[in-house]
Amino acid sequence: MERSKGRVAMLMGSDSDLTAMSAALRVLRPLGIDCEVHVASAHRTPERTMQIVRSAPARGVQVFIAGAGAAAHLAGFVAAHTTLPVLGVPLASSELKGLDALLATVQMPAGVPVGTLAIGEAGAANAAWLAASILALADEDLADRLREARREMAEKVDRRNEAAQKQIAALLGE
Repeated sequence: MERSKGRVAMLMGSDSDLTAMSAALRVLRPLGIDCEVHVASAHRTPERTMQIVRSAPARGVQVFIAGAGAAAHLAGFVAAHTTLPVLGVPLASSELKGLDALLATVQMPAGVPVGTLAIGEAGAANAAWLAASILALADEDLADRLREARREMAEKVDRRNEAAQKQIAALLGE
């Protein structure tokens, strides 16, 4: 498979976020999209995080995915230091089960946007799908792979529907 020309940089506030954020890697890899992964904190390692973000274009990075919980300032911090697209994934790492992270990620001031996805694994996976869509704007091979992946998803749903219809018929004695 030809590799994408675009690259994604994924940042997580903690190594404990890898469980949820690995859903993004499971989407990007089959699509042939390179992804670098960093544990970097807006609060604890601001200088290193800023350096990762500012040097990203030289490494070919075109989209950021940032996952963090609680105060969840990471995506906003990244967005403050780049004009590249930033996709934020709120994570459930506090007693508030991710609601705090969702609000912190989505409530960015005008002019410093963060595309905010769902809390947790589903958000990480959708951040990867959205990153793929963004990269596919300038990469027709990737666009083809994305269309094929969507077609395969639709076929899987169709197969599940057929199986469910057979189960329903059996339950009703038909």
